[in-house]
Amino acid sequence: MPDFIRRFGELGADGEYFLSPSRSSIITSLLSAGTFVGALAQAFTSDRFGRRGSILIWSGIFTIGVAVQTGTTFSIVQITIGRFIAGLGVGALSAIVPLYNGETAPKALRGTLLVLYQLQIIIGIFLSYVFDLATHHLNNAASWRIPVGLQLVWGAALLSGIFFLPESPRHLLGTGKREEARKVIALLNGVPEDHGLVHETIEELDFAIRAENEGGKATWMECFSTRNNLWKRTGNGMMLQFIQQLNGQNFYYYYGDTFFQSAGTELSPYVIQVILGAVSVVGTIPALHLIESWGRRRSLLTGAILEAACSLIAGFVGHYTLAPQGTARELLTTRNKQGGDTLIAFAVLHVFSFSIFWGPTPWVYLGESFPLRVRPKCIALGSATNWLWNFLLSFFAPRIANDIGPFILLIFFGMLVFGFGYVYLFVPETKGLSLEEVDEMYRSGVKPWNSANWKPHLTDQLRKTANVRDSDEKGSGEQHETTTA
Repeated sequence: MPDFIRRFGELGADGEYFLSPSRSSIITSLLSAGTFVGALAQAFTSDRFGRRGSILIWSGIFTIGVAVQTGTTFSIVQITIGRFIAGLGVGALSAIVPLYNGETAPKALRGTLLVLYQLQIIIGIFLSYVFDLATHHLNNAASWRIPVGLQLVWGAALLSGIFFLPESPRHLLGTGKREEARKVIALLNGVPEDHGLVHETIEELDFAIRAENEGGKATWMECFSTRNNLWKRTGNGMMLQFIQQLNGQNFYYYYGDTFFQSAGTELSPYVIQVILGAVSVVGTIPALHLIESWGRRRSLLTGAILEAACSLIAGFVGHYTLAPQGTARELLTTRNKQGGDTLIAFAVLHVFSFSIFWGPTPWVYLGESFPLRVRPKCIALGSATNWLWNFLLSFFAPRIANDIGPFILLIFFGMLVFGFGYVYLFVPETKGLSLEEVDEMYRSGVKPWNSANWKPHLTDQLRKTANVRDSDEKGSGEQHETTTA
């Protein structure tokens, strides 16, 4: 966008403005730094102000950051500070929203609703690509202020919409607000407050929360403790986010146009982004069903196989058939063009497969794998891992691709093979379990490859405890009657 470069770039010796790699890196990295800090910082606000209040706070911070960017005229300092502030909100909300969804959704729909969260993100990214395509040709500030400023609409939607949503019932119970929790559970399930489902849910949550709180106040170090296998759960959440970022799909978004140009396409980078964004939207839709019908493990294992195959084929085909970067289009051979078409086809298949499997599933897993006392902290660590590797990929990938070309896809192939092995050996199936039953499953020590057949016993324990309590109360009553007589 020429106007953006003129305002925030540097004047070259030829009298033309340009955006140096250092300035471009600063503008990009400050957003990533903000997301990393925000993802960790939300752990403090989620417990203190509640999930609902925390979403309100960080939505406000995001909106302020967008306003600072939109109001910038020529100051590189102002726009980078605005991006950092907006990044704080993005990073925090990327952790709080899965946390909130996981705690409020019925267990039968939890996976679907968390995938729906991912679908909304993908649709937002796709719309941003469309707006970029529509405005990049403008020769004034509207070319970049419109795409940036439109984020104010989403910020306003969050700020106003959160007032119509209830607080997490698990957080309410954890802070001793039992009656409020009862009302929310009845509201979320569409039943009266005196319904048996409400009573059963309250008792189940109470039982689990009391067991959790026996260890005193939670700390960050507890996320890596042996208690309830928390170190495994935190490690799984962070590792899945790490593997997700090194799946290779982001590479096509950021730098795929370089290879596509070598393939002879006349499409601009803006059009390529729109196409890949549309593929992501379409690909995420089947995940709404597959996340509950196939489950988490099967989705991750299938996605790793499909994406690894795409990376391997695209890497070798691109290396041995693409023309050197910068080759004029009229000099491309039939072999170059056929190889380019093959690379583009498998790039689209890779992005499509990612959108079905590895795009949403790690976020689903992150939102449902931790006990209440450390849930905000563990989710913060997982989300921060995602943003850290997102930044590292954007920083190092172009340098690596410049040295080895399409063979960079073999690095992603290796990571996907590793991901398949990791999921098979360490990641259990959590489909159809309540958050408290997930906690019980980890304590049971079941092997991940047998976890799909594991059955919870939390309800049995709860009934046993209730029967013992009733027997004690009955015995006390009989003793009192005897004494009176």
